[in-house]
Amino acid sequence: MNYQNKVQLITYVDRLSGGTVQQLHEMLTDCFPDTFGGAHLLPFYNPIDGEDAGFDPIDHTSVDARLGNWDDIQALGRDFDLMADMIVNHMSAQSLAFQDVLEKGKHSQYWDLFLTKQKVFGDAPKSDDIACIFRPRPTSPFTEMALGDGTHADFWTTFTANQIDIDVYSEQGKAYLEAILTTFARNNIKLIRLDAAGYAIKQAGTNCFMMPETFEFIEALSARAEELGMTCLVEIHSYHKIQCDIAKRCALVYDFALPPLVLHALNTKDLDPLATWLEMSPRNCVTVLDTHDGIGIVDVGASGDEPGLLTPEQIDSLVESIHEQCSGESRLATGAAANNVDLYQVNCTYYSALGCDDYRYLLARAIQFFCPGIPQVYYTGLLALPNDMELLAESQVGRDINRSYLDLAKVRTHVQKPVVQALLKLIKLRNESNAFNGEFEQVKTKEQYAMQWSNGHDKACLHIELDTLDAHITINNETHALYSLLQG
Repeated sequence: MNYQNKVQLITYVDRLSGGTVQQLHEMLTDCFPDTFGGAHLLPFYNPIDGEDAGFDPIDHTSVDARLGNWDDIQALGRDFDLMADMIVNHMSAQSLAFQDVLEKGKHSQYWDLFLTKQKVFGDAPKSDDIACIFRPRPTSPFTEMALGDGTHADFWTTFTANQIDIDVYSEQGKAYLEAILTTFARNNIKLIRLDAAGYAIKQAGTNCFMMPETFEFIEALSARAEELGMTCLVEIHSYHKIQCDIAKRCALVYDFALPPLVLHALNTKDLDPLATWLEMSPRNCVTVLDTHDGIGIVDVGASGDEPGLLTPEQIDSLVESIHEQCSGESRLATGAAANNVDLYQVNCTYYSALGCDDYRYLLARAIQFFCPGIPQVYYTGLLALPNDMELLAESQVGRDINRSYLDLAKVRTHVQKPVVQALLKLIKLRNESNAFNGEFEQVKTKEQYAMQWSNGHDKACLHIELDTLDAHITINNETHALYSLLQG
């Protein structure tokens, strides 16, 4: 393992620092000394302000000049275990390669780099084959575009018309991915988040999502990363048993079931679904409550006749509770509202999803930190930010409700809030205890729930009273009531 078992930060460079990689480095050193073992830098490639906030790169091997350069990334990587996104499924329609394709059509040297409907389904695609494609959004997976020679082509665009899917089986596709990996390896990247990897392989007669061939592709890409000294984290929202299967075949997966299960637990004082999940959940995981995306729901739902971790009624109640806790703000950012058509996410900060209740928010983080896995905290969660309705109104992009722009002065102000100070103490407790390198177990009765870690003489326990949600943490022989952390 080439990374530390400590809490990591998830952040955009510019939205937290207000500026460059160097400024972010200075801010982390100044405002959060000895707080994070690692940092996941959300896309910092050229450009950071495309249609999908950097997830539609024109040049995946180039740092956006407004943020700095690879030397700055290297310097940050000397102080933190850095994670970077590898966007394996697509690149920007504005890229030089795709613009050449638009100009020259099949005569372009880059034609084989991109995926079209015809490449997968032939000249006469069957309607049943098209209908069974798994879509993350309710729009067509194809975009028809005019080529310079007067012909047209249906390019595969899983996400948006500005994100053109790559043919990862082509020689050019393989070379493209290899160039990204080697660039990362040269610049102190230790962890790679494989973005949208579940959609990378397409075959006629399948749903084109998480097929056996997809697993093989992820395994091969991860093995190549390991050869270069890096570890891959697979990013896939799916049925919880699929996550368990994925975990057996890769180094790291996300625990995306955790965010809705924790919300359900704190809303209803019913911890049974959480406890059930933790009996089977992958141990080689990264835990999150919030990310740059919305709060996922599909991860706790059913799959066909297979039951989910929550029932449909519990999921409906959970979604409604999020809307109610934030006075309906999340309704303005979810579904068809605000140009956001994700099928399985509710857009809301986690702090607002809990009604901006400091204690319940701190308890949610305590549960996360005691779950198996490496904890990550998103920057708006670190600062306990409510929904950014001003930015949402300005951009009309649903996920911007949870993507605030901050500068150093704003960060310093938010850091002084009691809930943030309490969270920083909680992070320190998690980072400094050797118990979390040991074995996990949970004990549940009708009245109490305990999450316990033991590693030789080192012990750590989170104890929760179910009727009141009063909780305390014991590290070896030292006990900390959760309320006391808020009181300073």
